[in-house]
Amino acid sequence: MRELIPTGSLRGMLLPPTYGRHVTDSTAFTVLSVEIWSTGLVVNIQLASDNEPEPVIILQDHFGTEYSLRRSANIGSRNLQVFTPSVPPGTRSLTVRSADEAHPRPVVTFAVPLMAVPDSIPETDDGGYPSPPELRRPA
Repeated sequence: MRELIPTGSLRGMLLPPTYGRHVTDSTAFTVLSVEIWSTGLVVNIQLASDNEPEPVIILQDHFGTEYSLRRSANIGSRNLQVFTPSVPPGTRSLTVRSADEAHPRPVVTFAVPLMAVPDSIPETDDGGYPSPPELRRPA
């Protein structure tokens, strides 16, 4: 199971703002969360029951980044799908789309917070206090 988890550091977790449920004649699943790692993304999906087929999903952001499915695993009625690359800096939204039909449709869209987490902690002389967060103007 450890080989399923991306290398690098965990930068955040996205929780759906709405109930991310998708139901069609061929599949039924709920998107529970997306983990943002420095090297990729892990989509956590609840299937309708054990032994359900793996849902076919597509990830999209407003930059048009090409996300590729690298690994997937079912654990009972839970499905984990690992995609690369990670979200690029400045990404504001990430949409999970179902691709089990001729025309993929959105399942849930996440707001992506500003990612200001470095891969390594720089040496500082600030007495151990964190630096102020980087701020950006709203769109």
